[in-house]
Amino acid sequence: MPPSRRNPGPSAGPRNRAALLAAAHEVFAEAGTVAPLSAVARRAGVGQGSLYRHFPDRLALVAAVVEENVAELERASADGAGLPDILRLVTRHAVESVGVVDLLVDDRPGRMLELRDRVATVLAAHLEEARAAGQVPPSTTAADLMLGVELVAGALTRRPAAERPAVAARAWRLLGFEA
Repeated sequence: MPPSRRNPGPSAGPRNRAALLAAAHEVFAEAGTVAPLSAVARRAGVGQGSLYRHFPDRLALVAAVVEENVAELERASADGAGLPDILRLVTRHAVESVGVVDLLVDDRPGRMLELRDRVATVLAAHLEEARAAGQVPPSTTAADLMLGVELVAGALTRRPAAERPAVAARAWRLLGFEA
């Protein structure tokens, strides 16, 4: 008789959540945020019950992925990254998770709106320095930068994954930014 696997119970919760988020990053990069959630659970090596215990719906999972991305932006900002570095990081996140920006630009109140505001705060914190360095036109606002993020991300939504980085770079250049 094969040995039975011992159920680790609640102690597996943090490990399962981390595995689900890592898997979501990968699956969303490959197939977008419309990918089947069962693919995320499979990639994480957990059952769908675990997925839904941690993330009751798609928006909760996407918001958790975005939360990790926003926290990475905030850390980079706190560590002294300038606006071009921040825009490159935002672009990398957009390349890796097409479709997420669509949720960020949604005006409905809630977690995604809060996350969008946090991104805008990070961008705004570096705007004056970027203006002084001639990295952005003098009249650029934080709203302009957020619109740029939306436009660049929109250009990526129907592109194959391999083309996204080059398309993003071209889009930023067309908008007058080097990101």
